[in-house]
Amino acid sequence: MNSDNKTILLNANEAVSKGDNEGFLSFCSDDVVWEFVGDKTMRGKEAIREYMRINYLEPPKFLVENLVAEDDFVTAIGKINMKDESGKIVDYSYCDIWRFYNGKMAELKAFVIKSI
Repeated sequence: MNSDNKTILLNANEAVSKGDNEGFLSFCSDDVVWEFVGDKTMRGKEAIREYMRINYLEPPKFLVENLVAEDDFVTAIGKINMKDESGKIVDYSYCDIWRFYNGKMAELKAFVIKSI
């Protein structure tokens, strides 16, 4: 199960990196929850879809440095870069902790820090 969840996450990230937000969302449960620690929490695919529409002006680029799976959880540590509203590329370091349920990404707890 752990390697399956890793594969699901990698495939979902690949979809969003190609600008296929709906493809990404197909890997998520309908009641998916995203928590950006210290910032905001979004619930449901429609909230995630709206976030992606606003924030992924161009598809983000991921560099996964470590992927660790245990039970229903996959932790991804890496870097992501994406354009801001002004068109400038902004680099971030992240640690995403995903909880899977019935083969779908059901919950994200994301620690994201802007790189200096």
